[in-house]
Amino acid sequence: MRAVIDAALAQRSCEAEAARWQLPLARVTDAIEASLPRLCGGAAPAAADVTRAVAALHLDDLVLACACADGLEAAWDHFIREYRPTLYRAADAIDPTGGARDLADSLYAELFGLSERDGQRRSHLRYYHGRSSLATWLRAVLAQRHVDRLRASRRLDPLPADESPAALTSPARQADPDRARYLRAMRDAVSTAVATLAPRDRLRLTCYYAQNLTLAEIGRAVGEHEATVSRHLTRTRASLRKAVEQHLREHEGMTEPTLAECFASVVADGGPLRLDEMLAVGGDDRKNAVPTRSI
Repeated sequence: MRAVIDAALAQRSCEAEAARWQLPLARVTDAIEASLPRLCGGAAPAAADVTRAVAALHLDDLVLACACADGLEAAWDHFIREYRPTLYRAADAIDPTGGARDLADSLYAELFGLSERDGQRRSHLRYYHGRSSLATWLRAVLAQRHVDRLRASRRLDPLPADESPAALTSPARQADPDRARYLRAMRDAVSTAVATLAPRDRLRLTCYYAQNLTLAEIGRAVGEHEATVSRHLTRTRASLRKAVEQHLREHEGMTEPTLAECFASVVADGGPLRLDEMLAVGGDDRKNAVPTRSI
């Protein structure tokens, strides 16, 4: 089947676009082969079906998506330069007041890859199969993130008044006896981990989480491309998580099950745990941050 795919790719002259990003043609073949059941509507497509499916692909977009998923910097720079206007236009169509632009900015980290499995980043771009244009797919992803946020916000709608007919009864709730200990331990662990960060890493986190700046604004502040800011934020978050887990193991004696309970308890109700306060920029960071706003 790979021979059939390679022959179809040769007909589409994919080599030139793949070479632009220094992406092996075999990488594109792998992506198509993994997507064949979806592309052809069956588990074992015939050779003719494979040829037709490849011919219908948005192949240049698929090659770019593969290159970005592999973390190739030139491809990422091109992607952000070409598709940032598309995402911003889609965000403005969703919310003309500009309230959805933060969704467009936050999408870059997800596309770059927030988690790892078997030593490889899990980029959301692996779900792009080339059946539609990359711009259409990105608009669909952004729209879904907007729907997800609306659903989450509805959980914060005010409850009916106690005297109204729709008043809700409060079920009996048992207090978590370990919650106070988990909050204290997590605050200590996060504070310690943040304190070990390099000033520039802490500054990026502060700008993003405490000051709610966009990736582009942070890039101008620190003199970096926003794709570079996104990559650094992703790596810093991952290193913080590892440092927090290590601190909890070594200083609190937590095992893996206890770690999971601690994280679940804090995520469910963080209470006084405020990341923006822990990331408060110190005096030296402020001195370094102000001049770079003009970069």
